[in-house]
Amino acid sequence: MSDEKSAAGKAVASASTLMPEECTLAELPVGQTAVVINMKPSLRGKKKFADVGIVPGTELQMEAHAPFGGLLRIKVMESSLSIHRDDAANIIIRRQELS
Repeated sequence: MSDEKSAAGKAVASASTLMPEECTLAELPVGQTAVVINMKPSLRGKKKFADVGIVPGTELQMEAHAPFGGLLRIKVMESSLSIHRDDAANIIIRRQELS
């Protein structure tokens, strides 16, 4: 029985040391920080996003989700901006480890 507990403990320990996962910006929880990896070809207005600093390698933080799911507020560099959830679903990010 102690072997089972030990194995379960090792599984939990190894799960907490996994690499940060990739997802879309629309899936990022409030308060979480992430780095932009890529933008899907279907993203409209890529230049608009590049102009405000949303390019691969940029670190950003999710500040809030609108109550009815339309807009997201993110912090990019020292600016807060709103982005539509449909556009955010086309931005691929890597979540940062919580510290």
